Amino acid sequence: MEVIYYTLVAAGLYFMSDWLLDRIEVSRGERFQNRGVRSLVFFLIILVLAFITFGLINYLVLYQE
Repeated sequence: MEVIYYTLVAAGLYFMSDWLLDRIEVSRGERFQNRGVRSLVFFLIILVLAFITFGLINYLVLYQE
């Protein structure tokens, strides 16, 4: 069951990270010109969100039993 939770959350994290990246670019007033920078910002967003949410899932699953 844990694998299903992680998979569903990972898909949600992808879309949430994409949305946050778009919000950052809108607030800047322009898109990141360098695709490498854009990819790095996306990676950092999804990494932070993944650590937070996967840690929370792990905590909930371990202490649910």
